Amino acid sequence: MSLLQLKNITYTYGIGTAFEKKAVNDISLSIEKGEFIGIIGHTGSGKSTLIQMLNGLLKPSEGQILFEEKDIWSNPKKIRDIRFKIGLVFQYPEYQLFEETVEKDIAYGPKNMGLSNDEIKKRVADAAYFVGLNPALLKKSPFELSGGEKRRAAIAGVIAMEPEILILDEPTAGLDPKGRDVMLSQIASYHRRKQNTVLLVSHSMEDISKIADKILVMNKGSMFAFDEVNNVFSKGSELEKIGLQIPQITRIMIELKNHGYDVPSDVYSVEQAVLEIMKLRPAKAMSTIKKGQVSSL
Repeated sequence: MSLLQLKNITYTYGIGTAFEKKAVNDISLSIEKGEFIGIIGHTGSGKSTLIQMLNGLLKPSEGQILFEEKDIWSNPKKIRDIRFKIGLVFQYPEYQLFEETVEKDIAYGPKNMGLSNDEIKKRVADAAYFVGLNPALLKKSPFELSGGEKRRAAIAGVIAMEPEILILDEPTAGLDPKGRDVMLSQIASYHRRKQNTVLLVSHSMEDISKIADKILVMNKGSMFAFDEVNNVFSKGSELEKIGLQIPQITRIMIELKNHGYDVPSDVYSVEQAVLEIMKLRPAKAMSTIKKGQVSSL
């Protein structure tokens, strides 16, 4: 049984006006419990509209979204309950912090769920741990935290609701390389420990490739691809044609293949590339690289 199913969902802005536009167009797919899905696409591809429909913030103009085989809009009065089960972390979530202390901010969601004080305290502590937030910071004002700490506190507020599906919209946006790596590592650790379903939206194919099981590629509101990571990266040249930046190592392997080397084109990590290149005749491969025939180098 699929945990989440999308059946021909479409979302149209400005219906009946001169500005009518389909932001998401006829998408169908199934997501299983425990999967880590990466969602990628250029600006305006429909990513944000799609995830807001999954969370019930937007209602599809057409089609159905089924959570545990039930249409999430079958009872509009209970759509709030869906948002507890399918948690959404917006881009730059730190701008949504508002409580007196970090602890109260993280506790806001669980409190609205009607949980006991003991359960709320436990969830706040667990969520802070999952995002790597120092317990000493919980009594501080969220506005005293650094940018990265604010980001982690905001994410912890959604994690504390213990959603069955966690959706993160560009969680590494604006972070430096070290901060980005730390954030991705914490999200991956959370997924491993909780064994729940995670959907991560990103502009970076490189980031997605490190932690996702499958990748959904959006293009002009439609689904360009939805498959396991290596199968999606095997379409590297096609991905570049729709304006996406594939990992540098994938581009290098594609160039090697174009120059006659027997290497796969779906490689997306340095470790994989090393293993494949070691199978080649070293002198020939290095000769090509030194001559600059591989343009990506």
